[in-house]
Amino acid sequence: MPAKIRLKKVGRKGQPSYRVVVLDGRKPRDAKVVADLGPYDPKTNPPTFEIDGDAALKWLLEGAKPTRAARNILSNAGVLSAWDAAKRGKTVPIEAKELKADEPKKQPAAEVKETPVEEAPAEEAAAEETPAEEAPEAEAEKSAKEEA
Repeated sequence: MPAKIRLKKVGRKGQPSYRVVVLDGRKPRDAKVVADLGPYDPKTNPPTFEIDGDAALKWLLEGAKPTRAARNILSNAGVLSAWDAAKRGKTVPIEAKELKADEPKKQPAAEVKETPVEEAPAEEAAAEETPAEEAPEAEAEKSAKEEA
C-alpha cells in the first residue's frame, strides 16, 4: 500500500478546516484514514496546527510520502528535520518552529513618540554627501565664501 500523508477536509463550505492524515495514496481525499496526525486550521492568523510528531516520523520512516501542503506543515512542526536526522542515524527531538504572530504587535507610527532629530543645515548636508575625493574642493569653496 503506497501510503500518503495529506490533508482531509473536515470544515464546512466556506469554513475550511483540515486534518493531517495518513491514507492509501490511491484513495480519494475523504476516504477512510489509516492514521490521524492532527488538525490544521488555515483560517487563523498564522495558520495553526497540532501534529503528533512521533506518529508522523514513524510513518515517514515507513515510506509514506507527504503532499506539498502536508510537507510544509510537517516542516513547520519540525518533523522533517527529525526525519532527515533519523535517516542519517541520529536522534533529534521534534521541536516546532516559533511563529512570528506570537510577537507583540508594533505600535502605529502616530502613537510612537520619539525625540525629534535636528536636521543639519543644507551646506553641511551637502558637504557630508560629497565623496572623500571631492571633500577638499568643497572645503576650499566653503572657506572662499567665508572670506568674501
